[in-house]
Amino acid sequence: MRFFLSVFIVLAGIASAQAQEKLTVLLDWFVNPDHAPLIIAQELGLFAREGLDVTLVAPADPSAPPRLVAAGQGDIAISYQPSLHLQIKEGLPVAWIGTLVETPLNALVVLADGPIQSLSDLKGKKVGFSVGGFEDALLGAMLQGVGLSLDDVELVNVNFSLSPSLISGNVDAVIGAFRNFELNQMDLVERPGRAFYPEEHGVPVYDELILIAHMDKTGDPRFRKFMNAVEAATIYLTNHPEEALALFVKAYPELDDELNRRAWFDTLPRFAKRPLAFDKARYERFAAFMKERGLIDEVPDMARIARPLN
Repeated sequence: MRFFLSVFIVLAGIASAQAQEKLTVLLDWFVNPDHAPLIIAQELGLFAREGLDVTLVAPADPSAPPRLVAAGQGDIAISYQPSLHLQIKEGLPVAWIGTLVETPLNALVVLADGPIQSLSDLKGKKVGFSVGGFEDALLGAMLQGVGLSLDDVELVNVNFSLSPSLISGNVDAVIGAFRNFELNQMDLVERPGRAFYPEEHGVPVYDELILIAHMDKTGDPRFRKFMNAVEAATIYLTNHPEEALALFVKAYPELDDELNRRAWFDTLPRFAKRPLAFDKARYERFAAFMKERGLIDEVPDMARIARPLN
């Protein structure tokens, strides 16, 4: 009897493992607190509960995931709402299926004790950036609100070395700094920064981190299961932030430091509690802004932008 029971348990385990559907998610960057709902869903077994075997992949090239998903070399990619508009302009067959971070993280940052006390003080100053195009558009719109333009500043490509370039004095301000990371990083080295938030200076509110998939595959039933787990993980994060942080650093002990702890708590309020909810008006408004700034040629049909899951 014990023999047959053992065989049954083994076979049940094999069947359960076989029932798990594989899903590959390409991250936008190395693992960090921005990805908390995915990590917690993994650690709590929420993906497994939905019948999914999810693999999270950090990219060697942060620009690659949308193209890999478009080419069928990944199921889901983390991207950004502004980037999605540009990807569609380029002809990539990708579409929104969910939201991870529902507020902007991007900010223009200066030294708190520096000479820039208002945006108008940027006239004639050096502004560092990492990614041309969209960051230029953000800065241009912010400057326009105080009667300036991009011609009034000197743009300097600092190649992702944002806060170090600002602290060293190589630039007077940086655009593209994430408010949940760079501000904490500067504070920890006792060179605190001050942030000017785009959404408070002429830029429409947008979703920072979104989830995209191939536009012809959004009906894949695995995606709904995946998003169910992400939603459950986000609610757990909201209710149990300290316990969730313990799970996060258990999975990634190299991230157990003061910077990531601060970033963790600064990011928590920004996660989408309804990750499957698509705000059509918000996307239309931001697309109109991108058209006005010359980044896209026309405001696309929102049915092309988003494919809400069934």
